[in-house]
Amino acid sequence: MVLVHGNGPQVGLLALQNSAYANVTPYPLDILGAESQGMIGYMLQQALKNHLPEREISVLLTQVEVDANDPAFLNPTKYIGPIYDEAQARALQAEKGWVFKADGNAFRRVVPSPQPKRIVENDAIRALISRDHLVICNGGGGVPVVEKADGYHGIEAVIDKDLSAALLASQIHADALLILTDADAVYLDWGKPTQRPLAQVTPELLREMQFDAGSMGPKVTACAEFVSHCRGIAGIGSLADGQAILAGEKGTLIRCETADVDA
Repeated sequence: MVLVHGNGPQVGLLALQNSAYANVTPYPLDILGAESQGMIGYMLQQALKNHLPEREISVLLTQVEVDANDPAFLNPTKYIGPIYDEAQARALQAEKGWVFKADGNAFRRVVPSPQPKRIVENDAIRALISRDHLVICNGGGGVPVVEKADGYHGIEAVIDKDLSAALLASQIHADALLILTDADAVYLDWGKPTQRPLAQVTPELLREMQFDAGSMGPKVTACAEFVSHCRGIAGIGSLADGQAILAGEKGTLIRCETADVDA
């Protein structure tokens, strides 16, 4: 079993704290991403070890290779940090040069989110799995790095955690990809009187549907890509329903063969 996690609020708050300390050059986002991996990984590791004392729990700092020429660097879309009202967002944009976009009725900072190409520590993760470790890795989508002639170098970005999780699942040949969130399923017509949950669906049908690019969209894309390439199953739903989602009893189950859209 491999556990990955997000870091959007944490890396945004670290960036805010970082910029407030004028005597030190601000750390770049790759360093803050690594810092958040250690912080969140430690908390998850301790909680799991206390609950499963006989199980080996390992946290692995994970780098993920991206393309330095990815067009995402010209169009920041990844939300990080806390929410602000419009006046606060405008003030911070003027003061710090950050980019903000609307997130529902509020505003949040956005940063580049390039496509993940390769999990650098793939072999180490597989080695830990082979020794029956529960591995916590790839936090926040991984630390973004680019490969140059002299090796890897960090780059200012935050990789989408869902797309990176799907890439990791593919590289380690996982049987299933389970994305747990605050929604109990994937919904059609979200926010409308006609909204309804999807119970089971194929990747092909899922790709034809429209979802919010800032929240459910990456999760749906990640699951569809994983199932298409690996012929495994993927699920999306509530944190409390993990086992039931994979059994097709709750949430949304994505698999290659299903009779039709079960909504």
